[in-house]
Amino acid sequence: MEFYLQDSAATEALGRLLGKHAASGDVFCLSGDLGAGKTLLSRGVAVALGAEAEDVNSPTFAIMNVYQGRELEIRHFDLYRLNRPEELEDIGFEEYAGGDGVTLIEWAELFKDELPEEYLQITLLHDGEGRRAVLQAQGERYEKLLREVEKDADFGN
Repeated sequence: MEFYLQDSAATEALGRLLGKHAASGDVFCLSGDLGAGKTLLSRGVAVALGAEAEDVNSPTFAIMNVYQGRELEIRHFDLYRLNRPEELEDIGFEEYAGGDGVTLIEWAELFKDELPEEYLQITLLHDGEGRRAVLQAQGERYEKLLREVEKDADFGN
């Protein structure tokens, strides 16, 4: 599934739409170049789940930020600065990814072999003045989520 996102507001709106349909245990893997909107989309997901927008920022140096939503905890990883799979162990990645709450993983493609079996892959690409979001379901849960998102999506596509 693809969406053209004309601006930052549309990118965050896609995140809010994903957050609206998110459930405990969901894992969203975000890929894309620097500045493609991964953190902005993550902010939309977290806000939809009840986190405060000003609390959501890139965990580039912290590696993981945790936000409290209305009902679910949101774990927001940025794997950009990690070099080896062993470093994921050191931060308790396996315990968080796919556990209770919702997990957002920026730069997930760097550790593809360590990801859960099922997740939603979100790739953000620069496209002219906007962005193109490519969403790919890895598993039945995420196929269902994409059908729900498609019904509710209104990005002028």
